[in-house]
Amino acid sequence: MNVKEKMKTLTTLINKYKDSLAYENLSDVSRRDYLYFINVCHTTMDFNIKLSKIDTPMAQRNYNTWAKDRGIPTANHVKAVMSRIFNFGREIGECKHNPFTVVKKIPHRSRKEVWTKEQVKAFIQTAYSQFNWRSIGVIVHAAYTWGQRLTDMRNLTFKQYDFDKRVLTLEQSKRRARVYLPTTEELHKVLEKQYEDMKFQKYVAPRIAYEKIIPEPYSKAGLNNIARKIREAAGLPKTLWIMDMRRTATTEMVDAGVPLPQIMSVTGHANAQSLAPYMKHTLLSATEALNKRGEGL
Repeated sequence: MNVKEKMKTLTTLINKYKDSLAYENLSDVSRRDYLYFINVCHTTMDFNIKLSKIDTPMAQRNYNTWAKDRGIPTANHVKAVMSRIFNFGREIGECKHNPFTVVKKIPHRSRKEVWTKEQVKAFIQTAYSQFNWRSIGVIVHAAYTWGQRLTDMRNLTFKQYDFDKRVLTLEQSKRRARVYLPTTEELHKVLEKQYEDMKFQKYVAPRIAYEKIIPEPYSKAGLNNIARKIREAAGLPKTLWIMDMRRTATTEMVDAGVPLPQIMSVTGHANAQSLAPYMKHTLLSATEALNKRGEGL
């Protein structure tokens, strides 16, 4: 390893990645998420450290800390982003190794929590009760009504919603599926109020702090931090996370007996197998199945 390579730092590599075409070609949503995960990494790693000093044991220790402090899903996202940055570094000759490639992920069980309609209503009503929380209420209300991911709802723009037809056109950020979603009368009125009060804003639910509207979407961390306060104010259990809105909406459709192709047209899932986790062990489905079977002996 030559002297020049020894002097290269993590800051240098990250800045070069941010200036690259690879980063530029990401969607706006993905770029903001990448910055968030890079910042999480920065909470435990000194970015002035020389690349030659970063090895797999160091990467593993940091991953374990992220998992403990931020949760396993976030730790996995940070690992993936940092691995991509180091792969970019290898491609341009900035470094010769990727310490995150063989970092062992911590196994975790997928969440299965589903909100009741009363719990969703309590959260939304509490959020709408304070102006500072209003945009959070809109994001969660939209995620539940349309069965979409929070990332797409917090980055929702007024251009995506046709007020005359009352239809949302959305290209999902995760799989690029395009969905067309009608809305409920209740959510439509909320969106009309948002447009009336915030029509000079690009985003449907911009950040609000100290009674002031900030023309940018909430970060993932900012959204979750305020959501926890709303959940507490609404008297809801800590086991409920707003990220469960999409699962809740999908489970409700399954329980209502909505045909799978119709559910897929809402959720954007590519195949019926992707909906399997929502179809297991629901009381309504089990009751209907046993009733259709007929009486026992």
